[in-house]
Amino acid sequence: MISDLGRRRTVMVLAALTLSAIPCVSLAADSPGSWSVVAHLPQPRGETAIAALNGKLYVVGGYTPGNEASPLAEEYDPASKAWRVLAPIPHAVSHPGVAAVDGKVYVVGGFTANVHAGALDSAFAYDPATNSWHSLPPMTKPRGSVAVAALDGKIHALGGRGLDKVTVATHEVYDPETGKWSSAAPLPVARDHLAVVAVGGKLHAIGGRTNNNSTDNTSLHDVYDPATDRWSKAAAMPTARSAIAATLLDGSIIVVGGECDHGHTFNQAEAYDPTNDRWRTLVSPEGRHGFGAATLDDTAYFAGGNKGCGGGDVTDELLGFRLR
Repeated sequence: MISDLGRRRTVMVLAALTLSAIPCVSLAADSPGSWSVVAHLPQPRGETAIAALNGKLYVVGGYTPGNEASPLAEEYDPASKAWRVLAPIPHAVSHPGVAAVDGKVYVVGGFTANVHAGALDSAFAYDPATNSWHSLPPMTKPRGSVAVAALDGKIHALGGRGLDKVTVATHEVYDPETGKWSSAAPLPVARDHLAVVAVGGKLHAIGGRTNNNSTDNTSLHDVYDPATDRWSKAAAMPTARSAIAATLLDGSIIVVGGECDHGHTFNQAEAYDPTNDRWRTLVSPEGRHGFGAATLDDTAYFAGGNKGCGGGDVTDELLGFRLR
């Protein structure tokens, strides 16, 4: 439960937000950082995903306010502060996994129906140069709420939930050069709604849930080394949560939000330093879950999401976060 003090601090920070600049915020020594509303999505979306490529942000898929899976794809240019609506994804999808490699945006898996139903095995690549999508070979099994990251030119797809809504530990790798998927060491513990971030040639799989709802949230933090095809343990995330957004900023993994804390979305923002295997607390935004995160230059961006638990109260905000 968020304390009254935490609520007051969140209100004070959000009240200072502007659409044009990230404000200076007076913070305690253990809570660095500042938040702003950078822009508003052309349409509110929850359970969406975002990738950064060539100085621009790509927001894809998700739920519309009516809880319908969406084929929307949009590009945001921070330099011009302008949105561009792109060719739609070939299949409407929520809870997709997204990553960018070699000038293309890859969308993997996801759900086609509400309440984690209709998992997909499909994968698509978007080429900004031609504003077009093309289909890729499918994964071995359908998976939604799958965690996806790019590492060494390949796409890793971790965990998720299948057509039977059972959470899995599956780890598949797509190689754009060969156009093929291959199997890799599975997650040590099956889970979905987790985050994965590539740092220093390894993958950090953080948080998520081990069963069908957020009462099974976990703080697990596992690290995958592709050189050995093995997993190891790292310091657990301080706050167990799922449906989180995470990205790498200034050498630290920033993990924000999640579902669900005694009827409220998590507003926690925590940073992990891989050089000393330690976490620290950051200043918190307003709580939300089911949103995406990506980094350009010195700013981490967080797109859309649900401010309420279970899919309601979808937002159109594109938040920006800076550590300094």
